[in-house]
Amino acid sequence: MSETSITDLPIWKKLLQQAEIINSKKNHLRSLLQEENRLNDFSGTGAGIFYDYSHQRIDGQTMELLLELAETRKVMDTFYLMTTGKKVNKTENRAALHTAARSFSDRPVMVEHENVMTEITRVRDEIKAFSEKVISGKICGSSGKTFKHVVVIGIGGSYLGTEFAAQALKAFADKNIKLHFLANVDVHNFGWIADEIDPETTMWIVISKSYTTAETTANTKMAYTFMAEKGLNPEKHFVTVTAKGSPGDDPSNPVLQSFHMFNFIGGRYSVTSAVGGVPLSLYLGYDRFEELLQGAEEMDIHATKSHAESNLPLIAALISIWNNNFLNYQAQAIIPYAAPLCKLAPHVQQLYMESNGKSVSTEGDDLNFNTGVIIFGEPGTNAQHSFFQLAHQGRPFPIDFIGVINPQYEQYQSISNGVTNHQELWANLISQPKALAEGMDNEDRARFFSGNRPSSTILLNDLSPKNIGRLLSFYEAKTVYEAFIWGINPFDQFGVELGKKLASGVRQEMAEKNTNKDHAFDEADPIAKFYLNALFSGKID
Repeated sequence: MSETSITDLPIWKKLLQQAEIINSKKNHLRSLLQEENRLNDFSGTGAGIFYDYSHQRIDGQTMELLLELAETRKVMDTFYLMTTGKKVNKTENRAALHTAARSFSDRPVMVEHENVMTEITRVRDEIKAFSEKVISGKICGSSGKTFKHVVVIGIGGSYLGTEFAAQALKAFADKNIKLHFLANVDVHNFGWIADEIDPETTMWIVISKSYTTAETTANTKMAYTFMAEKGLNPEKHFVTVTAKGSPGDDPSNPVLQSFHMFNFIGGRYSVTSAVGGVPLSLYLGYDRFEELLQGAEEMDIHATKSHAESNLPLIAALISIWNNNFLNYQAQAIIPYAAPLCKLAPHVQQLYMESNGKSVSTEGDDLNFNTGVIIFGEPGTNAQHSFFQLAHQGRPFPIDFIGVINPQYEQYQSISNGVTNHQELWANLISQPKALAEGMDNEDRARFFSGNRPSSTILLNDLSPKNIGRLLSFYEAKTVYEAFIWGINPFDQFGVELGKKLASGVRQEMAEKNTNKDHAFDEADPIAKFYLNALFSGKID
């Protein structure tokens, strides 16, 4: 990528001019959708996913210019180099090899003269062997009972992607194990889980690369205390997923088993590593987790090797940049018309906003344009009865609609208004992009719909483990492609550190109060002191 500011490039200026053309009344989506072969020209299929962007505010010239932007920035070259182990995470001097975690190729992936696939394969084999022993009852808890509950202790990327995949594949969870997530340090989160589990049949999986994350440490200590109070040996109920040599990988603190994470796989990209592999293999069985890996690998290959004009994640990234930087939309919704995908938006929210919420380039220069947008979403049709009033008649935002042709529960076929529930869902999926794009005239302004509101639609044949892997990889590749176009680093997250640093000082004040009841919080600023006094007095004065 060039060190020249992207906004100084001739192609960027051409796109600004093109945005003025698209913003003209004659290019309202109502008109664009009347073009012959519109769907054929603005859709594509790759790695089992159909992507329709015909309802975006683009024409052929727009796409030509966007593809020229991608070529100018050499993003496909950078993406390929990323998959081979080049240190694209410049601020931390690291490779970014989440794609290696689901590679089944014999091709070595070298980092600092070592083939990382050797260790990745070793960890995969360990996950397979461990999960099979737990499911079969060969590995039990301290009282000899088989495990029926698995609690994942981890926050951010240590659970969000896994929770998405687990919820999406709940219909396949036939191993008689319930999966729970203890992320929030809020004691209510722990209390809810404690009420649902049987301690004797519970395994706790602590996921933390450094094993020093404050929230995860607090929850782990709470869980250890809880199990000990029940008369159970924690050593027989805890598993760790952590970096080699971390405090969670210490033989002097034995656990059932420790699985290794790697510094070249960031948390929000880690679902296909041991972070997701251990809990998902226990919940679904290792074979289904491997199917998820195979689906992700298929999309990785598509994202790496497809020509730009047919590369779905790259096209989606270019359209996202078009909507953000040239049409000035500030948010993006993800609306899956499939309830099992209810945790997709929270996962992509972290994946995208933590990756691309940046204000400097990879060279450390301040940016003079906006990166990233606000990601949010809920499943359809729930979203239609929630925030779609704003979507249709308030401030517009692009939407990714996601449809699934064959539901996981096909046995339920009752008829209402002449259609099944799944057909009713699809009636809305088909209608919403059209309504947003075309709008409706009405002399009563309260009933007027302006239209010209963009969306894309993603179709999956079903919600199999393989397709969940494909969808996971699609959004990862889209996120990375956007970052490479902008020239930012999608693999660091320094923005999360300041608040945690300040919390450390407040924590010290609290710890002092816990040991000295007369401590008056005089070292805290006046506003912090007010809140500390409220907490320790148990009331608002």
